[in-house]
Amino acid sequence: MNIHEYQAKALLRSYGIPVSDGRFVTRAEDAKTAAGELDGPLWVVKAQIHAGGRGKGHFLEAEAGEKGGVRLARSVAEAAEFTRQMLGRTLVTLQTGPQGKQVNRIYIEDGSDIAREFYLALLIDRSTSRISIVCSTEGGMSIEEVAHNTPEKILSISVDPAAGFSEYHGRRVAFALGLSGGQVKQCVGIVKNLYRLFVEKDMDMLEINPFVVLKDGGLKLLDAKMSFDGNAMFRHPEIAALRDETEEDAKELAASKFDLNYIALDGEIGCMVNGAGLAMATMDIIKLYGAEPANFLDVGGGATKEKVTEAFKIITSDPNVKGILVNIFGGIMRCDIIAEGVIAAVKEVGLKVPLVVRLEGTNVELGKDIIRNSGLNVIAADNLSDAAKKIVKAVKG
Repeated sequence: MNIHEYQAKALLRSYGIPVSDGRFVTRAEDAKTAAGELDGPLWVVKAQIHAGGRGKGHFLEAEAGEKGGVRLARSVAEAAEFTRQMLGRTLVTLQTGPQGKQVNRIYIEDGSDIAREFYLALLIDRSTSRISIVCSTEGGMSIEEVAHNTPEKILSISVDPAAGFSEYHGRRVAFALGLSGGQVKQCVGIVKNLYRLFVEKDMDMLEINPFVVLKDGGLKLLDAKMSFDGNAMFRHPEIAALRDETEEDAKELAASKFDLNYIALDGEIGCMVNGAGLAMATMDIIKLYGAEPANFLDVGGGATKEKVTEAFKIITSDPNVKGILVNIFGGIMRCDIIAEGVIAAVKEVGLKVPLVVRLEGTNVELGKDIIRNSGLNVIAADNLSDAAKKIVKAVKG
């Protein structure tokens, strides 16, 4: 689960981590009052979407032009005007894709006198099953280029979960960034609190870009992106309450309400599978036979008629889907029960594209008979390869 920058800044502030004072607004008419509550004389006006690269992004609407989703205002009136220009419009960045994201919230904060910019992040390193602290002297909007062109400028520090965080880790970050004097102590305290926040709130990722040295020598975090483990949100109702469903794919949101694991993709063949590994194998074999999967959809080991029906609704709501492949292993659930669920779902939802069903496991022959005798336009397959060939052939004509 992701949250907005202004929400992340509030969390950082609650852990004693230095961030700029700011206000968020959802209406343009509130912007002047919000900016007037801040000290100035510079204000930063930031579009709030769940995507990076806002500063280099552009708006689809002509009025906002190419100015980007992060702008520096030199008066309260200018901050209010920038807010009016951005609210309700579609911001396109490298991370949103060409369709962009609509800006429904704006964050206005005090400007800062920046001397140097760094990059700092905490994330889960899947290869070591540890939290890694990642830092670089090359902070700012081009960190992706740094990672691609000069990876040696990025330092990764792994924290042993048995020993936990120590000030040594913070000092390594400080020295890697070229900090000195009192900055080292301040950096150690910041990194220590970031680590505590990361662990206590069950985060997947915490990215600070830029992490800056001000002209007065102090340190401050000017941006923050946070991602949380969705499976741990039952422990953190205060974090779950920050969820902005308007930022999420409508199909993925609908799937989550029925405990379906769904990720939208760009292909033409919708997939409904039980088990993540089987789902990935299904997607691979679709590509092998010359087509592209339209989604990853895992209905789980205990697939029911209700889940199958909802899965069909989600798949068929995607206008890009030209065919559907159902690939179910009947282990916990019998194949005849799954087949009945598929038929009931087709009758309820309707079907305007080819559907191939491959069943394997308990009562598989009974399940195939139900599919064959259903009277519906459902194609039965003998194995995964056969299923992939049939659906690709049906879609490609």
